[in-house]
Amino acid sequence: MAHNHSSREWLSPNSNEEDMGLLLAPRLAYFAAVARHEHVTRAAQEIGVPQSTLSRAMVRLEEDLGVALFARRGRTVSLTPAGRTFLTSAERALGEVERAADSVRADADPSAGRVAFGFLHTMGSETVPGLIRAFRVDHPKVRFTLVQNYGEAMIERLRAGELDLCLTSPVPDAPDLVARRLDEQRLRLVVPDDHRLATRKRVRLAEAADETFVTLEPGYGLRRITDALCAEAGFTPRVAFEGEEAETLRGLVAAGLGVALLPPPAVPRPGVVELSVTSPRAAREIGVAWLDGHPDTPPVAAFKRFLLSRRGRLLGEPE
Repeated sequence: MAHNHSSREWLSPNSNEEDMGLLLAPRLAYFAAVARHEHVTRAAQEIGVPQSTLSRAMVRLEEDLGVALFARRGRTVSLTPAGRTFLTSAERALGEVERAADSVRADADPSAGRVAFGFLHTMGSETVPGLIRAFRVDHPKVRFTLVQNYGEAMIERLRAGELDLCLTSPVPDAPDLVARRLDEQRLRLVVPDDHRLATRKRVRLAEAADETFVTLEPGYGLRRITDALCAEAGFTPRVAFEGEEAETLRGLVAAGLGVALLPPPAVPRPGVVELSVTSPRAAREIGVAWLDGHPDTPPVAAFKRFLLSRRGRLLGEPE
């Protein structure tokens, strides 16, 4: 009788669907086995539980649902119409669980698992493809989910569990993250090819104090670095255009709409000249970040070790 009281509590007006789901979920596989064999003893042998345990579980399942799922004749059972309806959904739910289990096992496979990897837009044309190509020499079957975004957005996706690792700049400093500096990338002052400074190879950033700048939008790491370098040079940049892609900014510079502080291009672009900045030292640090305490699957751990082994030669660009 105590058991009946407990079952009724689950079905009280204050119960909700989540409570019922938690109550039923562990019994779905038991129910499917009994329905498949139409025999409690054979089902118990298949799933490796005592027959008495399985019988009690089925009785409780029916009590909690408030409907008979089986017609019983000794240890032989047959499904009622309600039982057949419930079996269809139970098998669908169990199939989804099995597919989810297969998916996470596949992602964690040491030789053919998956890595969710984020990186800055400016690293997408050459740096990241080169890294993945080098990594896959020893791990040819590892799969990648690649996400290009700006730094703050990638950090949020790390925290949401959507990324395993990300390459970003500046290197983040947050208590819930682990970050390691991997390399440094010099920034250039990009000017139109008919600009007054275009015949120069080097320039002090202060010489561009009166120029109109085109920059990435606020929130981008490169925008924060640009603002900080200009402040160090003694001025606040006058910004005419803001964008989301470095190559878009180069196009704006080529059109004569301003100057920009940018990392080197993957391929030289006509219409612009790239000048080394001698003062202040114009560079950005590139680092890899991951969520502190987050367990790595074997493929993620292998790719993390690979990235850390590339310290100082991540970009492979001449200074």
